[in-house]
Amino acid sequence: MSSLRRRFNSLTFRVVAFSTLWAVVALVVISTVISSLFRQVSERGFESLLTAHLFNLISSVGVGDDDRLEGTPNLGDLRFTVPQSGWYWSVEPVSGVSGQLSSLSLTKPVPSPPSSQVPFSSEFQRSYVTNGLGGETIEVFESEFVLDGDNSIARFRVMGNRTELEADISDFEHRLYLYLTIFGAGMIAINALAIIVGLDPLRRVSRSLAEIRAGAAQRLDGNFPVEIAPLANETNELIESNRRIVERSRTQVGNLAHSLKTPLAVLTNEARAIGGAKGGLIADQAASMRQQVEHYLQRARMAAQRDTIVFRTPVKATLERMVRVVGKLNPQTRLLTHFPQDELVFAGEREDLEEIVGNLLENAMKWGRKTVSIGLEATPEEGQHRSFSLIVEDDGPGIPEEKTRDALIRGRRLDETKPGTGLGLAIVADLVKEYGGSLHLSRSELGGLKVSVVLRRAQE
Repeated sequence: MSSLRRRFNSLTFRVVAFSTLWAVVALVVISTVISSLFRQVSERGFESLLTAHLFNLISSVGVGDDDRLEGTPNLGDLRFTVPQSGWYWSVEPVSGVSGQLSSLSLTKPVPSPPSSQVPFSSEFQRSYVTNGLGGETIEVFESEFVLDGDNSIARFRVMGNRTELEADISDFEHRLYLYLTIFGAGMIAINALAIIVGLDPLRRVSRSLAEIRAGAAQRLDGNFPVEIAPLANETNELIESNRRIVERSRTQVGNLAHSLKTPLAVLTNEARAIGGAKGGLIADQAASMRQQVEHYLQRARMAAQRDTIVFRTPVKATLERMVRVVGKLNPQTRLLTHFPQDELVFAGEREDLEEIVGNLLENAMKWGRKTVSIGLEATPEEGQHRSFSLIVEDDGPGIPEEKTRDALIRGRRLDETKPGTGLGLAIVADLVKEYGGSLHLSRSELGGLKVSVVLRRAQE
């Protein structure tokens, strides 16, 4: 369902689908109109031919001295000489004349319906459809005509093969539908190709924007059509404007952070000079302020650089190095690792990855009793983005589910019995959010806390 929804949201799919639908409807209408016109013309020509044969037959027959019908009609069509061809003519007496004439193709009489069923017109003519001698359908043109001054009347009939006409019309329709289908398929293919080629600049813009977002490019470069060029130029201006804003913000935050370092150093020195509980409290608060300043300075630097430079940090190698250091600092804790054979590359700075992992391992070592586990695995691809999961678990007391949100609040400490600032998980959450990742806290199978972090992988 989601893939179908994405297709309908595609501009290319919509344009191609609607143009194809319109082409199909147009071809159906055209084929119907042409077929209808051809049938009308064919039937009109068929009727005109029968009428001409009828008049030719009337003009070729007369009354002899013995009051019998005589004449040698030649209608100029060999089909009237082929038995049961479906093309016949006959001349039958009505009054004042005797004898009967018929074509060679008419081997036996064709019944004529009574005038009460098919009446004559005011010109003593009528037409009707009946069955022929060979099972075909024939159309009969019939007229009663006065042959002489003695009111000798004869009935003239010319019969044409209606089945043959329908076969010709059907053959034309089949060829028409075949040719229109071939033409329509070619037209739809060419139309779809033209649309795809015409919309290719938009796909190029999309790819360029993805490269800018990934850090592989700084601006939209390329020769775009006049309809797309203003969009590309405005986008480049917007990117440049945002870059200047971020750089200015970065500079201001950096200036603020550096301007606070000296007062904080003075406070720390004065606290040491004061000594005692009050001096220790001032020193702790000054250290906390310095840590906050360093953290936000780092976030400003990361926000300014992450969207303009491509960072590539090998995850597995970084974790292995940090595990060795943490293992030496905490020999009493068993540290389990679950790393894949293939290297995964983080789309970010090495220092940021080390801070994320360092805070998670420090937190796990602090609260774990005997065992800490760290795992790494690639996650299934979602759309155009690839990611990996970093999982850290311990066998400590864990965090109740209803308090997991509190654990991510800056400075919030759920247990005051152990030293700390309450910034570890909050810093991790901020860094993960800056990189567009996700963080989830849950109960570990070891019994303690399980922290799952999902971060984006760099494009290879």
